[in-house]
Amino acid sequence: MKIGELAQRSDCQVVTIRYYEREGLLPEPMRSEANYRIYNETHAQRLAFIRHCRALDMTLEEIRALLILQEHPERSCSAVNGMIDEHLAHVTTRIAQLEKLEQSLVELRARCVGGAVTSECGILDALKQLPQPELGEASEAEHIAGTHPLHQ
Repeated sequence: MKIGELAQRSDCQVVTIRYYEREGLLPEPMRSEANYRIYNETHAQRLAFIRHCRALDMTLEEIRALLILQEHPERSCSAVNGMIDEHLAHVTTRIAQLEKLEQSLVELRARCVGGAVTSECGILDALKQLPQPELGEASEAEHIAGTHPLHQ
């Protein structure tokens, strides 16, 4: 199948498929005589695997490591379990941080009932002040927002 067919079949943009190829997550496809990329079922299955991992918020490095493990079916799955355990711990920490952020935003929103001019806005006044420790940014050591590096 051509890249457009693979994209439609997998509900994935063509540019994303090319990106995964450049990153080495998808093997380079064969080329037709007209130099079109020709994909097969293996590409579709690997793309589905990658997209499932991305839906679970895994990094490209984590996906790459899982693909390597998948290519060696004789290996113990303890490494896979360890990666998922680490990712789950990251997600748990991130949820706790997001809950703190939510509470901070709720408290900030409560400072203004609306209808006032911006010069009297309680939210804007609060944002001018230095953040309180519980509202401030996490230190680099504890900051977990977004994706995270793979520790091997």
